[in-house]
Amino acid sequence: MIRLFVSLELPDVVRERLAGLCCDVPGARWTEPEQMHLTIRFIGEVEEHVFDEIRDGLGSVSVEPFPLTLRGVGHFPPRGQPRVLWVGVERSDALRILHQRVDAALVRSGVAPERRKFAPHVTLARLRRTPTRAVGSFISQNALFEEGPIEIDRFWLYSSRLSRKQAVHRPEAEYPLGRALV
Repeated sequence: MIRLFVSLELPDVVRERLAGLCCDVPGARWTEPEQMHLTIRFIGEVEEHVFDEIRDGLGSVSVEPFPLTLRGVGHFPPRGQPRVLWVGVERSDALRILHQRVDAALVRSGVAPERRKFAPHVTLARLRRTPTRAVGSFISQNALFEEGPIEIDRFWLYSSRLSRKQAVHRPEAEYPLGRALV
């Protein structure tokens, strides 16, 4: 079995800027800058033969390159004890279309369709017993965060291996935008 997700890479300069936000929240396990990404679609664990179909099937996704702007911060879940801090994404029809086409390609490859609403974000931290007041303070201090536009010209298929500290992501395939590979 292999655990997979589809994502967008962020330029190093953007990751460095995001890493600059990662401080002063007790109980936060901050995402390492090299692990920061924007998930288009979490797939989960699949058999090796399905992995091959997914890898090949994603090559049929065709979307033109597009700009993307990161904006604002927040937490999941929106109600109750916060468990994740994130940076949001400005509304983007191109990103929504990419998500829909990736999901359609995955369904054609034998993956169940996505049931959750697409909420694009970059995870900054996982929280454990973090006081709600500290989360509120972080959000108010960084509410005006903005980075971009970032030119999105490719997406990636990643495998993910869980470890005690955090998941370790490995690129499995790269898909340039602007033309289908298959």
